[in-house]
Amino acid sequence: MLRMESKTGWWLITHPDHARLAGDFAAAWGNRQFRRPEPRARVLKGISRHDDGWASRDAHPTVTREGKPSAFSTELVGKYSAFEEIDLEEYLAVRDSAVRIIAEDDPYAGLLISMHTHNLLTAHADRSNMVPDGLVILDAFLNRQEEYQRKLLVDIAGDASLSPNESSYQTITEHFHLLQACDNLSLLTCIAYSSPAHLLHPLPLNNGGTAEVKVTSMAPRHFRLAPWPFAEPETSFTFPARHVKGKLFPSSEAFAGAFNAAPVEHLTVLLSA
Repeated sequence: MLRMESKTGWWLITHPDHARLAGDFAAAWGNRQFRRPEPRARVLKGISRHDDGWASRDAHPTVTREGKPSAFSTELVGKYSAFEEIDLEEYLAVRDSAVRIIAEDDPYAGLLISMHTHNLLTAHADRSNMVPDGLVILDAFLNRQEEYQRKLLVDIAGDASLSPNESSYQTITEHFHLLQACDNLSLLTCIAYSSPAHLLHPLPLNNGGTAEVKVTSMAPRHFRLAPWPFAEPETSFTFPARHVKGKLFPSSEAFAGAFNAAPVEHLTVLLSA
């Protein structure tokens, strides 16, 4: 899950709902300056469903050793230290499932998710707290992802519904960068990040160039993006969340009970040029 602290407790957003918000950003992406993704439906599928594999795990929420909801939060932005309080093999199985449940139906969308997963666990992973056996397990997983990506690229190359440009590795990489950008913008939204940020990669423009999009927090869940990648000068998006009262919980069972009893509400993020 992702958590956002409130005065009385926590707002909690599931991974699949966070990914749907990323997909909504991607669906609105593109204007006279920034290129719209094509093949559109397959790129949007990869972005909006990149965390489908987390649905079962999010249905059984847990707490940290401190008693806080075990979830992505502001202190994890810029690094990925999700290995501290989880079973590594179970975690990697969830990551693998998130790739394969999409790739088996759509290799193009699945490849984008695999590239996202590999990048997350290499460029952004904090390996310093991992025991040597854990590093062996992680590196074997990454090798399997690389092998699976090669298979998916072969499948994509043989897909007659794709144009040569759409199936080129350059275009696929651009779409991976868009997934990363929309994922990061959704993360910033779901944790109400307040420091300056950017969308990770230079993103493709209609003139053949690229531009890095910077993100400035104007207020909770209100961000200014520059340069502006959407058609309208201001746009808003809604996403589901549950609010639980209390900052610390005595057990995972107590927290899960509070989470499941909380009604689903809808929060709004406002994006401005």
